[in-house]
Order: sequence, then C-alpha cells, then structure tokens
Amino acid sequence: MKLLGACALWAAAAGAGAGAADDIVLGQVAPLTGTIAGTGDEYVAGGAAYFAHVNANGGILGRKIRVVTKDDSYKPEQTLAHTRALLADDKPLALFGYVGTGNVLALNKNKVLEEAGIALMAPYTGAQDLREPMNPHIFHIRASYTDETSRMVEHLHTIGLRRFAVMYQDDPFGKSGLAGAERALEKLGMKLVAQGGYDRTKPEEIGAAVKAIAPSNPDAIIMVSVNRASAAFIKELRKTGSSARLFSISVVNFKELLKNAGEDTVRGVGISQVMPYPYSPMLPVVREFRELMARYQPSKTISYASMESFVAAKVLVEAIRRAGPNPTRQKVMAQLESLVNHDVGGFHVGFGPGNRVGSRFVEVTVIGQGGRLIR
Repeated sequence: MKLLGACALWAAAAGAGAGAADDIVLGQVAPLTGTIAGTGDEYVAGGAAYFAHVNANGGILGRKIRVVTKDDSYKPEQTLAHTRALLADDKPLALFGYVGTGNVLALNKNKVLEEAGIALMAPYTGAQDLREPMNPHIFHIRASYTDETSRMVEHLHTIGLRRFAVMYQDDPFGKSGLAGAERALEKLGMKLVAQGGYDRTKPEEIGAAVKAIAPSNPDAIIMVSVNRASAAFIKELRKTGSSARLFSISVVNFKELLKNAGEDTVRGVGISQVMPYPYSPMLPVVREFRELMARYQPSKTISYASMESFVAAKVLVEAIRRAGPNPTRQKVMAQLESLVNHDVGGFHVGFGPGNRVGSRFVEVTVIGQGGRLIR
C-alpha cells in the first residue's frame, strides 16, 4: 500500500494521476447558488446519476468514481479559484461538467488546463471563443451558440420572416450567440434590425433591451439569455404590444419560463435544443437516463441539462475505461480523442486529433398548449 500510495503521489505531481489509489477522482465546478443555480443543480444531477450507476456495478475496472464538486455561484473568479484548489488538493484525473462561458474562459485565459495537462469534459457552453482556436484540453459535446442561432435564422427565413433582432447577455456567452445570428444574416444579405443587451449580474433588469428592440417592430427575436432574463424580457416585451416570434437558445429551461412568466405569455416560444428529447423514451440513451435518474436522483429534475451531463458522463467513463487499469490525465485525453463516432445509445459523439466538438446536433422545440414542450 505504501508503494502504491507513493506511485500515486508521484503521478499526481507529474500532472498525470487520478488523485487517490482507490478512487478515480473527477473535479466539477458548477453554479449551485446564484442566478443560474437551477441549471447548475440539473447539470450536476445527470452526471451524478450515471456515476452512481457505474459505482453500483463495480466501478471502472474495480475502482469507484468520486466526484469533488464545488460551487462557483456563476462567478468566473470563483471558478478559477476552486479549480486551482481542486487540482492542488484533490488531484483529479479529469474535470467535468463546468457551467458558463465566462467561467471556462477564465480557465483558458490563465492556461489552467494546459499547465495541469488535464481534460475538461463537456462544459455547459456553446461559445465560439472556446472552440476557435481549438483548445485540445476542452471536449465539447454540444453544438455551438453560433450553430444554434444560425439554424434559427435559416429556419425562420425559410418561413418568410425577414426582420430579426437579438436580445443577449452582455458577456462572452451572449455575444457569441449575437455574432452567430449576425453571420447567418450576412450570408442571406441581411442585417439585424435591432439588438439589446443586459448585465449578467442583473438578469431581471431587461428594460433597456426592450426599449432597444421593441420600436423596430421585428418579426422574430432570438434570445441569447439565461432563464430569469428570458422570462423577464418576454413579459415586458408583450406589454409593448409586440407580436414578434420569440426563440431562445438551448441554455434556457422551458419549465423556468413557465414558472416565471406564465403559460399564456410563453406559449409559442421556440427553444433550440442540442441533446436528445428527454421527455419521451424513444432512444435507448433516453430510456437509460430516465431509469437511472429515477433510481439514483429521484428528487432531481428531468431536463435537457441533466440529459446533457448524463451523456457527458457516459462518454467520459468510456474514455477512462479504455485508458486501462492505470489511467493518467494524458491517457484519458488520448482516449477521448480516439472516440471518433461513439454511440451512447442512439446519439453519437465524436472527436478526433483536430476536433474537440463532439456533436453539432440542433433541433427546435416549441412551448405548446398545457405548458408542454413539443418537437
């Protein structure tokens, strides 16, 4: 045991070890309090359900998974501090399931992942700044905000809409979606008729955005915003008499819109999605997800966010399993890269030497009668 412990400590010092001789340690920093605590809670829950399932069935080659989770309240400076503490104290094999564009950009800016030689699996962000140029340490399993807004513009243009506006969070997250919409319109020889932003720290103060957008009388408004801001914007916009078609990107939870704005107000709002539909067990991975959530996370919400982290956990576990009985950070990264077309159960994720975007899947859902989300 002493020799094994010494080897584990040596590997960790080299930036390559799992952090403990018996457990496979993963590090996660997510917003469990603050403005998007609901999203953070869901994103932790989906992965936790799958990891619990793996542990209940013998772990990975006999070793249990232990996830060390820290709360950053959606504040980039806390993300940075918590990650550094995780790397120093817990020696994780990989990082998993972070939330927020600015939060992950803080790691990029400070070269935290490069210095640790560690993978960050499935950050909950679609920002282009985290994909171009490619950071080989970050493995995305969702389409980008540019993919989402581009698909929305193309879809709405085909049904005859021509006047587009964007409401966005005034930070790298929101600006990434804004840029995607602008590029998609440029390809069609068009420009936005209006745009309006809001402060990420004050998501319910969207008055300036409404004033910037409503007078232009757009046919459609794309919202690149979090739950509270989206709900507040919809309510205030409708008070102006605007009948614009409203579309949100995938980070919004339709149940939060219903709760905060009311069914009558949000009926007809479209939401792009980047994961399989989690409310009907049509795909094997969705059936597995729903079964394991009921078994291991029964009090948590079935949602696209929990579905996404469940898929991410499956992919990461597969890479660790393929890394063999003595996984290192480098081996895990190499195995993730080798998953070129990995089927998690009817949904495919694929990376490669020059590719860290595992999926570009996008579909549009709509909030319908009775508060149901329909495809």
